[in-house]
Amino acid sequence: MECSLIFNVPTNRMGFSSFFTWFLLVFFVFSFDVVQSFTGTYGVNYGRIANNLPSPHSVVTLLKAAKIKNIRIYDANHDVLTAFKGSGIEIIVGLGNEFLKDISVEEDRAMNWIKENVQPFLPGTRIRGIAVGNEILGGTDMELWEVLLPAAKNVYSALQRLDLAKTVEVSSPHSEAVFANSFPPSSCVFREDVAQFMKPLLQFFWQIGTPFYINAYPFLAYKSDPDHIDINYALFKKNPGVYDAKTNLHYDNMFDAQVDAAYAALEKAGFEKMDVIVSETGWASHGDENEAGATTKNARTYNYNLHKKLIKKKGTPYRPKKPVKAYVFALFNENLKPGPTSERNFGLFKADGSIAYDIGFTGLVASAADSLLLSFKDIGIRGWFRISYSWVFTSCFAVLMLLNERL
Repeated sequence: MECSLIFNVPTNRMGFSSFFTWFLLVFFVFSFDVVQSFTGTYGVNYGRIANNLPSPHSVVTLLKAAKIKNIRIYDANHDVLTAFKGSGIEIIVGLGNEFLKDISVEEDRAMNWIKENVQPFLPGTRIRGIAVGNEILGGTDMELWEVLLPAAKNVYSALQRLDLAKTVEVSSPHSEAVFANSFPPSSCVFREDVAQFMKPLLQFFWQIGTPFYINAYPFLAYKSDPDHIDINYALFKKNPGVYDAKTNLHYDNMFDAQVDAAYAALEKAGFEKMDVIVSETGWASHGDENEAGATTKNARTYNYNLHKKLIKKKGTPYRPKKPVKAYVFALFNENLKPGPTSERNFGLFKADGSIAYDIGFTGLVASAADSLLLSFKDIGIRGWFRISYSWVFTSCFAVLMLLNERL
């Protein structure tokens, strides 16, 4: 946020005291940090289904070095929340699927969960949201479909009672399974069986100002149909693209098409002004023989191009003025995740904190020379500003005192 301060600087002797007051005001205004809400476009999912990951404190160091200011976790682990205290990194915590039935019963149960897992860490740890469940609608457990909305409402009501509803968002991320179809993007619509649960949930989220969170994976789409999907289209590389005849829009990458498909489904459901945030997206660097496209080269290409797009704050063809916001999956490779090999190889970083491939980030594991250089850079820059502030203030103060004596 830019801040423009305009002052009428006195130029005569009578105005000296006013000028001195003005000088002190300017000095103190620019000496203190201005706290701002996170307004960027790039975040990362910090999954921890592994037994070989760096400590949460080391993760904070890693995220700061990479200038990643926004993360999601899939629980409310106290060690993680404690480690992130004072880091300035904004976190969405997860209320796991296993808690939904219990919390949907009554608000007090949601209150107890929040008092145990959220409130004690505020405001030092910047918990900005609670994700109620993960990929519930469209999943196989129909009982969870029925309790999702009551659980979300109870969580929100509890936050209101604790005076936290204005700072902690309530959301619930969805998979592509909620859609009946998504190609071309303008034809996307919610599945009929999902819609009866989705529409009341969207109505509630619209009332409290929550965006629609979608897990969008071009990798999964390509893996399921490599013979008919151009991998360059999935990787943000040069390709003929696809044309949506209804909107007359051209798409040169699948990620944008998936986001706009979500916008189209929301419009048809009556929520055309609801924002879309990508809660998960990524590309596996390794997979089984039948997992097409799961290579280190492709993972690097996808995540490099995605990062470039997001930091430029670009929109989509259907929402060109609305910068896309996305959380990449995932921070680390997770060696204990079940399922195909790809599930354990989505990380931007390896378990030891080194980069899995280069997209411009710095890992925890670096040469001594690199570490020394970074230390000197950090000390040099911060030190220069501290010394400059002190020197400028002292010098100006001395000059002003001298002028005052002469005047």
